Amino acid sequence: MSPASPSRKKRSLAKPALDGCRVAILVADGFEQDELTSSRIALEQAGGETEIVSPSVTRVRGWNHGEWGGDSEVDVPLDSADPEDYDALLLPDGVMNLDELRGNAGAMEFVMSFIQAGKPVAAIGHGPSALVNSGALRGRTLTSRETIKEDLANAGAHWTDAEVVTDRGLITSRRPEDLPAFNHEFIEQLSGKSKRSVQSGKSK
Repeated sequence: MSPASPSRKKRSLAKPALDGCRVAILVADGFEQDELTSSRIALEQAGGETEIVSPSVTRVRGWNHGEWGGDSEVDVPLDSADPEDYDALLLPDGVMNLDELRGNAGAMEFVMSFIQAGKPVAAIGHGPSALVNSGALRGRTLTSRETIKEDLANAGAHWTDAEVVTDRGLITSRRPEDLPAFNHEFIEQLSGKSKRSVQSGKSK
């Protein structure tokens, strides 16, 4: 058997794209289960670590295709979570989930810590609604579920209909069909490979 070529050895020793990167997934009861699962798998397959942070202490319940889904274990209760322990934040969709988070002062402080530190924040569907009252959306370009585009515009954002948009570390997408592009861009931003400060995917 011939020895492995230097190029093959180099590839086998390469670190995963997100080696050592930690992502907090902030959710309350009613989060969209498919969106959390899809992004979590993509991040971990790229070498990242993910932890579910929630106002719930032990378990949090998902929403799955119009009805209650399964429970997920809470890795870190919100009261014990330190934003400095993480490199990025993920905000899955789920109207009930986001309504609870927006009404929780601790959750909003947690979110704003990432914004103020310039760390990537990825939000899909109604996810950007968590930032409506923060002042962080003013002047940013983003996308979301169309039902909240007026709320985002009123908060000073420029809304566009695209599968993924990135502006100054805020990565947004519209719906589950956009998850492949959303996950890809989130990983690109975390690995430092994305070269554009504002990126729009395919508009429809």
